[in-house]
Amino acid sequence: QVQLVESGGGSVQAGGSLSLSCVYTENRACMGWFRQAPGKEREAVAVRTTNSGRTYYPDSTKGRFLAHQNRAKKTLYLQMDDLKPEDTALYFCAAGRSHTYYSGSDYYQCGPRITEYTDWGQGTQVTVSS
Repeated sequence: QVQLVESGGGSVQAGGSLSLSCVYTENRACMGWFRQAPGKEREAVAVRTTNSGRTYYPDSTKGRFLAHQNRAKKTLYLQMDDLKPEDTALYFCAAGRSHTYYSGSDYYQCGPRITEYTDWGQGTQVTVSS
């Protein structure tokens, strides 16, 4: 079982930036960032294939969020720019197995399917005010 610990959450005004970090105990095929807002389902915001570095972003975060990874330090990062009030949520880091995912014609070895992620951190809160 992979242990994951997130840090870096906080409060920021709309248009601002935050950086999140996730320290984990073991590299897995898929490492990702997810979020859950009150009353909403958990969703992926950036999912990275460890071997290739290829990263899936949903439309809601594409161009604003950037995930990167230091495999030697076993740390996953999320840089969030141009934050919006709708980005307010509890942000989780997760580790999972590879799985086939298509976004249109684009193939990903790691996608946003939450059931493929078996290990989760406790989350860090991000609050964006207007």
